[in-house]
Amino acid sequence: MATAVAFEAVFRSARVIEGARTLSAIENEIRAFSAPLGYDRFVLFSASAARDDAVERIYWVEGDWFGTGEAVDAVTYVRRCPVTRHVLEAHEPFFWTKTMSKDGELYRVVRTPQGPGIHGLQVPVFGPLGLEGAMSLGGERIDASAQARLAFRLMAEAALLAARRLLALPPDDEIGALSDREREVLAWTAAGRRQVEIAVTLGLSERTVENHLRRIRKRLGVATTAQAIRVAIRNGEIVA
Repeated sequence: MATAVAFEAVFRSARVIEGARTLSAIENEIRAFSAPLGYDRFVLFSASAARDDAVERIYWVEGDWFGTGEAVDAVTYVRRCPVTRHVLEAHEPFFWTKTMSKDGELYRVVRTPQGPGIHGLQVPVFGPLGLEGAMSLGGERIDASAQARLAFRLMAEAALLAARRLLALPPDDEIGALSDREREVLAWTAAGRRQVEIAVTLGLSERTVENHLRRIRKRLGVATTAQAIRVAIRNGEIVA
């Protein structure tokens, strides 16, 4: 596939993904684009360098990642794939390869995948506050060209943002700026204070603090409190 055709296709796919109204529409577009390039295994997840396991939420996992023919769920993928943690050290997309030895599975980050085994591409996605997530793709005979790497870089960003919008966005009537009390609770949380400590400081019950955090997550359209802190800092609701 000529370079000009490849990039025309990826721009078209990125536009489709940005306008997707369902997660399945995102998945279908990525599958269709990836198939001619030899990729048939996919993972899309949000991530944070603040977490020990890196992964915050897996939006999509599909394919015979471990060569057993069995379906792989999100928990199994994170537990068994060490490449996931390498995304914390990466500043750009990287190729990897997995081979079998007498000691079991051997994963290596490589410049160009070669030979038998499962190979793949991990694409970190960065935002204003650092690592936001990643998309990983794999297959046995993949296109590992610079053109493919650049194309999937654009696809990964579009897919992560679209998936987050679709799966984390609350109903319209819950979206809005935080209240003064919600900002106080979130600011103390960002400072590392536990819920019981925040409750004492603000003269609230621990259950009330928990409810405030739940409403904050819904109002900001995120799935975790860590994500809420990052969004609130970005929006100027609280100070880093």
